[in-house]
Amino acid sequence: MSGSTPFYQKHHRHYDRGYRSKELESAVSQYQSSSSSSYAARRSSSRASASAALSASSGHVVALHERTTPIPCSYTRLSSSYSGLEESRLSPMPKRAKPTYLAMDKENQIIGYVVPIFRGSQEYASGFSDTEEARVKESAGYMARRNLFTSGLEMERTEQTSRKVSMRESAERISLSKRIYENEEHHKRMNKDSLMHAPEFVIKPRSHTVWEKQCVRLHCTVSGWPDPRVVWYKNNVTIDPMAHPGKYKLESSYNVHSLEINRCDFDDTAQYRVSAMNSKGELSSFASIVVKRFKGEVEEALPMPRHGLISEYGITFDTHIVDGFGVSFGREGETMSLGATVIISPNLARYQPEVQWYRDDVLLQPSKWCHMHWSGDKATLTLTHLNKEDEGLYTLRITTKSKYETYSAYVFVRDADAEVEGAPGAPLDVKCQDANKDYVIVTWKQPAVDGGSSILGYFVDRCEVGTTHWSQCNDTPIKFARFPVTGLVEGRSYTFRVRAVNKSGMSRPSRVSEVVAAMDPADRARMRGTSAPWTGQIIVTEEEPAEGVVPGKPKELEVTEATKNYVVLSWKPPGERGHEGIMYYVEKCVSGTDSWQRVNTEIPVKSPRFALFDLAEGKAYSFRVRCCNSAGVGEPSEATEATTVGDKLDIPSAPGRVVPTRNTDTSVVVSWEASRHAKELVGYYIEASIVGSNKFEPCNNKPVKGTRFICHGLATGESYVFRVKALNAAGLSECSQESEAIEVKAAIGGGIPHASPTPPYGISVLECVRDSMVLAWKQPTFIGGADITGYFVDYREVINGVPGTWHEANVKSVSDRAYRVSDLKENRKYQFQVRAANMAGVGIPSLPSGTFVCEEWTIAVPGPPHDLQVTEVRANTLVLLYKPPVYQGRDPVNGFYIDIKEADAEEEAWRGVNEKAILTNYMKIKILKEGETYVFRVRAQNKAGVGKASEPTEPVLAETKPGTTEIVVDVDDDGVISMNFACSNLTPDSKFVWSKNYEEITDDTRITVATSGGKSKATFNMLAEDDIGIYSCAVTHTDGACSSYTLSAEELKKLLELSHDHKFPVIPLKTELAVELQEKGRIRFWLQAEKISANGKIEYVFNDNSLSQGEKYKMNFNKDTGVIEMIMESLLPEDEGTFTFQLQDGKATNQSSLVLIGDVFKGLQKESAFMRKEWHRKQGPHFVEYLSYEVTPECCVILKCKVGNIKKETVALWYKDGREVKGDEKLTFTEGVLKLEIAQISKKDAGVYEIVLKDDRGQDTSTLNLTEQGFRDLMNEVFSNIANSSTALKIQSTDEGIRLYSFVSYYNEALQVTWHHKDSAIAFTDRIKSGVVGEQLWLQITEPTEKDKGKYAIEFHDGKGGLKRTVELSGQAFDDAYAEFQRLKAAAIAERNRARVAGGLPDVVTIQELKALNLTCNISGEPLPEVVWLKNEREIVSDGHYVMKLEAGKYASFTITTVNTADSGKYSILVKNKYGTESADFTLVVTEGKGDLGVTSYLTDADGNVIIGCKSRPTTPTERRKSVTGKKMQKRKDSVILQKPPEEKEGKKKEEKKMEDKTDALPKTTDKKKAAPAVASRVGKQETLQQPTTTADEAKPDDVPTSEKPAEKPQINKGKNDQDE
Repeated sequence: MSGSTPFYQKHHRHYDRGYRSKELESAVSQYQSSSSSSYAARRSSSRASASAALSASSGHVVALHERTTPIPCSYTRLSSSYSGLEESRLSPMPKRAKPTYLAMDKENQIIGYVVPIFRGSQEYASGFSDTEEARVKESAGYMARRNLFTSGLEMERTEQTSRKVSMRESAERISLSKRIYENEEHHKRMNKDSLMHAPEFVIKPRSHTVWEKQCVRLHCTVSGWPDPRVVWYKNNVTIDPMAHPGKYKLESSYNVHSLEINRCDFDDTAQYRVSAMNSKGELSSFASIVVKRFKGEVEEALPMPRHGLISEYGITFDTHIVDGFGVSFGREGETMSLGATVIISPNLARYQPEVQWYRDDVLLQPSKWCHMHWSGDKATLTLTHLNKEDEGLYTLRITTKSKYETYSAYVFVRDADAEVEGAPGAPLDVKCQDANKDYVIVTWKQPAVDGGSSILGYFVDRCEVGTTHWSQCNDTPIKFARFPVTGLVEGRSYTFRVRAVNKSGMSRPSRVSEVVAAMDPADRARMRGTSAPWTGQIIVTEEEPAEGVVPGKPKELEVTEATKNYVVLSWKPPGERGHEGIMYYVEKCVSGTDSWQRVNTEIPVKSPRFALFDLAEGKAYSFRVRCCNSAGVGEPSEATEATTVGDKLDIPSAPGRVVPTRNTDTSVVVSWEASRHAKELVGYYIEASIVGSNKFEPCNNKPVKGTRFICHGLATGESYVFRVKALNAAGLSECSQESEAIEVKAAIGGGIPHASPTPPYGISVLECVRDSMVLAWKQPTFIGGADITGYFVDYREVINGVPGTWHEANVKSVSDRAYRVSDLKENRKYQFQVRAANMAGVGIPSLPSGTFVCEEWTIAVPGPPHDLQVTEVRANTLVLLYKPPVYQGRDPVNGFYIDIKEADAEEEAWRGVNEKAILTNYMKIKILKEGETYVFRVRAQNKAGVGKASEPTEPVLAETKPGTTEIVVDVDDDGVISMNFACSNLTPDSKFVWSKNYEEITDDTRITVATSGGKSKATFNMLAEDDIGIYSCAVTHTDGACSSYTLSAEELKKLLELSHDHKFPVIPLKTELAVELQEKGRIRFWLQAEKISANGKIEYVFNDNSLSQGEKYKMNFNKDTGVIEMIMESLLPEDEGTFTFQLQDGKATNQSSLVLIGDVFKGLQKESAFMRKEWHRKQGPHFVEYLSYEVTPECCVILKCKVGNIKKETVALWYKDGREVKGDEKLTFTEGVLKLEIAQISKKDAGVYEIVLKDDRGQDTSTLNLTEQGFRDLMNEVFSNIANSSTALKIQSTDEGIRLYSFVSYYNEALQVTWHHKDSAIAFTDRIKSGVVGEQLWLQITEPTEKDKGKYAIEFHDGKGGLKRTVELSGQAFDDAYAEFQRLKAAAIAERNRARVAGGLPDVVTIQELKALNLTCNISGEPLPEVVWLKNEREIVSDGHYVMKLEAGKYASFTITTVNTADSGKYSILVKNKYGTESADFTLVVTEGKGDLGVTSYLTDADGNVIIGCKSRPTTPTERRKSVTGKKMQKRKDSVILQKPPEEKEGKKKEEKKMEDKTDALPKTTDKKKAAPAVASRVGKQETLQQPTTTADEAKPDDVPTSEKPAEKPQINKGKNDQDE
């Protein structure tokens, strides 16, 4: 068995770490028992003898074997599971850790087992290598010697040595564990299946329905990496098996997790959730378990509900509910809390009453929608998320042992803002009825708000419990408030919601329904008992029938519900049923026929109730039912009466007379007569409207069933009318007749009894003369519930500090808070008191004022202002009103100063508000801080100075009170401008007072004021500049409700413009009248209105004549988009003129005109005709894009066009100058594109190109003129591409001078190039030349001088801007180039003039003795080289035997007149002059003579090969140059070549041509050092020649044999090195 990790442990992510075969489990258990026994043996043997110690060491071997050979189920951190164990085993300390075979992960979770594997070999049997085993034996020996022979000191040393070994081995184990962990991580990264991802349920748990005392198991399969941690929950409470021993059993195997519940009881009915979580996320799945119980098994010890009130121990409790909640208004989605304080006496510390909350007399239970709280003295109900279902009468009931107390108030819930403007409100009260295993009938109530347009229908959505995905159940909206939802999965639970829709859009969804399970109704039919309210237990009974009997007929079959979508049947089971359960088949029959068709053919139903779908609307059907069991199918029941499929429920009739009755200042009691013809009535909706507004708002958003309702939240003082609508499942009825108008008004006095006002205060003197004084005072703090009608002033004289009798100063009351008291005596002292009066009488007098002296004021400055009033108080601003001083001083008052300080500040804290005096009697102060309290005073000034300050105002808090409103300026549709102010805190005596510049408006010539309810409107009769000012509106008998509006000159202008636009409205246009051409050349006149209603009218006018719909004119008006259009097929000459669209929408009008005359009309007419022609052209094969050309970066010209509407038979023909292009041209036809490629364009390619596209539908032609200007444009584009491909100018030095060059990708001979030097065109001479080599453009400067320095440029001409490449030839660049030129020049001269042997000599010459040998070669050099012949490295002197000649300074000949054997040897020719030396050698082999063959003469060709029988030397300079050039530097192939193959010669010529081209393109450099090695590298080749003997004269180099004698074919022997150079 292999020791490597199995593949399924390495790679499979679903591998079960607890998986083992039974054989492996048995082996592990045996191994563990043997390990424990060996451990005990080691403990005893360590204290026995040496032999015992040795056996203990074998125990160590086993222990280490356990460490090294197990195969873990996972590599994760194995060291953590056994490192402690191994250290204890290797350590000599007596304490040992208990061995474990569990593999743990990072969180110390068990993930597998460490399973040991045994092997047959000795190494694997022991678990050690040879070295380790020797070390173990050595340790065992130490132990034996320690026990037998050593002393205590030796034992201590041995112990230290063992510890060192243990530590070393522990380090090795840690290193091994680290390597294993790294290997595991590598496999994780390499294994695609093990990549980290969130948990995922491969198989979800399934819901179950079981009987009591049965067992049930929930299964699920979970995947994920890292392995998810799985937790089970019951009703969101974690299941702990340890807390309920034997009840729950959790198992996990191979990623399959299960929860087993033993002996289910009724409390196990719940929703169970399994949650899988890892580091990447968490996922849950749900399942339900329903436990059923048979009748007779109910425990009798259930607690019974308490009835009645019980008085304990003689204590009587008194309960009082105070600080209750009032009528409340909320909006959907908000949170609302209702609370009341409860006082219970006597107050017992631990006594808690029974607190109950009711809604519409229905007891509320705690849920996620409502939370209840009792704090000991206060009961609170919190509605967490308001819905219209929460609307109703809420009652708090406090029950004690003695009695109970209740408190009630109504809660109104308005619809939330619609997501789409104009959408209806959400439906409410969604409930599930008649639930079956595959369908549920959902019902709901229609909303009160339809959004302004009738509701088209409803959409029903469902959501499976445990998910968040909502799916729509119906494709089209349904109007009936019931809908059967089909397609449910049996055993699963669902929730439902409903949405309403009208033409504006979709409403918000309703509150979700209660959870309903898709179950067979038969299970519910057997539930004879009811749910006990105090336990929630369900009692299930089932009769014991007899078996083997065919069931009888069902009884009392009837149609209980019939709509156009479904029909519901119900019946009773038959009396004869047999011993087993029965099921039912339902059959239907179309009325008038006898053909019965079974509805549920596949699966019979169990319950005596069934819903039929997919019936034809309008048809009549009869139905019957059969029973069946295993014994057979019974007889059918009696058929029902014919039932027509359709909505049998009619919409209720409108309710009767509506009577409103005054209730409070914000509510009205509305009663009405019930709807007479109403089946299955759901309730009523009440609507209210302010008289004259014609806008009805719902008073209730939840239907009420009674005929009386209190409508709250009405505006005091407004007059309302009411109407009522009835509703049932079929819909809402028509509205009732509107009630009579009723004003919402409280009782007289608003509930406050009339009383006289409190006394005024703050009496001060404003002016004093000799016999009179002017007094001022402040208004009373309480006016007594009615307006103050006036004030009465009393005065008395004070003599020597003793006040006298009071005297009345005025008999008639004064309305102002200032009064002049006359008939006083000068220099006398007086005191004053003031009394206020209202309709209830005269109030008590104020406190006596201070003592004032009646003496004439003579000061120059004015007196104090008076009657300061603060109004329009906001968080940061307020308006201060005041009256000018009565005493003017010496001069008239010319301004006022306002002072301010914090209320609690010192007198020194007064500071001014304005730096410059103001002339008005009011000022808006804008420097307040929110939350601060201020007081104000005013000072007047004249020319003499600033007078005395007024009395300060009462402290004013800077805040914006709740409900504060501002004046709103409105312009109605008739252009009437008005100012509107609303106040919600009115009292019955409140009045709206309008002012201009804070003076009450009494003249109605400029402004008309109208007040209704809590709103007041001030309308400008004719707004003009005279109306500029500050307008304010104050409401009396309120807490300072007031506001102002400033009408400036700019505001006046804006209002007048807006009024004109409203009075004479214009339909706004997004676009003016425009014209465009459409397909077939149609002409479309169109414009788009920004906003126009469906009632808008359009008039089409041409030259003042109205146009109408007909063949010539097609009109269209899209009312949704506002697009208005008129289409004409074509334009005729008589259509030239002005087209006008005139728009009218109610009062609003507009028009737009378009003038089509002259060139504009002709151009449009021409373009229309062209487009019509184009349309006809495109009916056959045609050109989508006409013929054009494209120049590629490689300067290849491609003629191309795009075609359309082609087919297989379509033919494309190319022509140039009227001649068809042959097939050898490159013609492609792919993806509707035709191309003709011109590879290297030149002048010959100029011409007119044409392509013809044709088939049986017609033909189309496209022409491209590439002559003259067209060809020049094309070539310019080619030149542009060439220019763009050019490289930067570079500098190159040659032996002749300096060369500038640039490469292009392609060169065309027509390309125009200009070279520039210092921005001037270069005039070419013999010294400065330009040229082209291949794709290289160059400029050669021969023998450059200082004048040649500067900036050089090459300009490419492309007919446009051209392109320049520049280079700077000066400075260091010129110096470097010039130096290189001098070097190359010298090298070229040396190379050109050095001595050289131009023609090669043969390597080996074999000749018979007594023959004459003549060899000739070419030499060159300047000055004429010196020629020396050598034999065996010794110079040969010319004599009669050796003849050496040099003819014409070019031909060197070597002749041996008579060859003998002594002439054999190595011969060399050495030529030299001052530029160099070169040599050539050959070997002469002399053989025995075979007759006189004459003189043998040799000549070499241009390749250095020996030519036999040559009649003449090279005659032309070119041939001579070829015969002596460039072969001395190469190795010869052969010493003699008689004839070369033609193809070899041709190939060699091509190769030489390429070499010459490359040499011309590159700098010519000569390295003298290379000449000698080239000569020295030649290897001799052997040659044997046999030919007739010739005379000495014939052997001369200049002589040519006159006749060719028969000669023996020469034998050519190649040398040892015959490789090519």
